[in-house]
Amino acid sequence: MLRGNARIGRHLGKGTQMTTLVVVAVFSVQNAAPVAISFFFWRFDASLAIIIFLSALAGLVTGVIIMFWAHAKRAAREKKAGQGQPGEAP
Repeated sequence: MLRGNARIGRHLGKGTQMTTLVVVAVFSVQNAAPVAISFFFWRFDASLAIIIFLSALAGLVTGVIIMFWAHAKRAAREKKAGQGQPGEAP
């Protein structure tokens, strides 16, 4: 069960996520002009709205991967630290 501060943090996090989603959506729609994208030897035309959306999505996915990795690393460290203490349930 979550304590008071953790519960508030969770709600603030969801509010921030929704605000960011709305800002990115509005910004993307207002910047829907076609643009040329060049990356090394690739070159293609796309809507700026799609590029903005895909960039935001790539950032989100990268952030989730980093958070998952950090959580797994911390959980492994806590598990390793807890193994050496007698009297505690695993």
